[in-house]
Amino acid sequence: MSQPPTIFLAPLRGVTDYIFRDTLQHYFEGWDYAISPFITPQNNSDFADKTLKDVLPVNNPGLPLIPQLLTNTPEQFLILSRRLVELGYHHLNWNLGCPAPQVAKKGKGSGMLPCPDKVVALLDTVLPTLEQLGCRLSIKMRLGYHRQEESFALLPRLNAFPLSEITIHPRLGSQIYRGTTDVESFTHCLELSSHRLIYNGDITSRADWHALQKRFPQISCWMIGRGAIARPFLAEEIKGRECRDLSNRLHHFHAELLTRYSSAFSGDAHITGRMKLIWNFLFNSFPFAEKKMLKQLQKSRTIAQYQDIAELILQTSIPPH
Repeated sequence: MSQPPTIFLAPLRGVTDYIFRDTLQHYFEGWDYAISPFITPQNNSDFADKTLKDVLPVNNPGLPLIPQLLTNTPEQFLILSRRLVELGYHHLNWNLGCPAPQVAKKGKGSGMLPCPDKVVALLDTVLPTLEQLGCRLSIKMRLGYHRQEESFALLPRLNAFPLSEITIHPRLGSQIYRGTTDVESFTHCLELSSHRLIYNGDITSRADWHALQKRFPQISCWMIGRGAIARPFLAEEIKGRECRDLSNRLHHFHAELLTRYSSAFSGDAHITGRMKLIWNFLFNSFPFAEKKMLKQLQKSRTIAQYQDIAELILQTSIPPH
C-alpha cells in the first residue's frame, strides 16, 4: 500500500494566521504541516514575543509550523533565524515566491528570482550558520518573476546547497494569481533539481490533486493555500478519508473562528473584515448558495448583520467532490 501524501498548508497573509491554523487543525484532519505567513526582519528589532505572536509555540500547539522569512539581506536573515531557533524551531522557509508588487519591486520574494547571484550569495552566507544552529532551510518560490527561464537558471545552482526541499508554485510573480499554472515548466524544474520538490498551486479539489499526482507520481508532498480555505476538509478528501458531518463541522469551525477573532481584535469592522477575507474562498464550498449572499455578507457592517447572512450560507448543502 502506498504512503499517503504529505500535505502542507500554504501561507496566505492576513488569512492563515495562528488562529486560523489552530482552528483548522481542530475540526479537520489530514493537514501535516503549515508554513507561516512571512515575517520580514526589521532593522534594530529584538523580535520580542509581541512581534512574533503568530509563530510563538504557545500559539501553535497542534499543526507543526515552519516559520517563513522574507528578506534579501543575509544579516537580517540570520538575526531573525537565531531568534526563531531560540523559540525552538529547527526548520525555516525562505520566501522567494511572494508576487506582491510592493514586495517584488524591492527585490524580495519573487522579485529576487531575476538575480540568481544574490540568491546564491545569501545561501552561501547563511547556511553555514544555520547548520551550526541545527536548523534546516527550505525555499518556496515561483517559476520566476518575468520569465520561466529565471527558475531554470537558478535551480541547478541550488543543487549545491543542503536544502530541505523546494516548493514551486508554477506561475510567474508578475502573474500574481492570474492565468493558469504552468505544469510543463514544473516538469522541466523536476529535471533540473536534485532536491525534493513540493507542488503548490490551484489544487482546489481531490480531482485536481489526482490529475497532478497521476502526472507527477514522483511528487509525494503537496502544498495547498486558497483551496484549503475554500474547502477546509480538502486534505481529508485527498487522503481518501470519509468526510463525515461536514455541515456540522463547518458550522463549529466558523463559530470558533468568529469567537476567537472577536477576542483578538476590537471593533466590528476589524472582526468582520478578517472573516470576510476567509469567505472570499470559503464560499466556494457552498455552490448552492446564491451569489448575492456573498455580496450581502461583504457589505455587512456589524457582527449581527454578518452573522445573519453567514448562517444562511452555512445552511445550504455541501456536495462531495
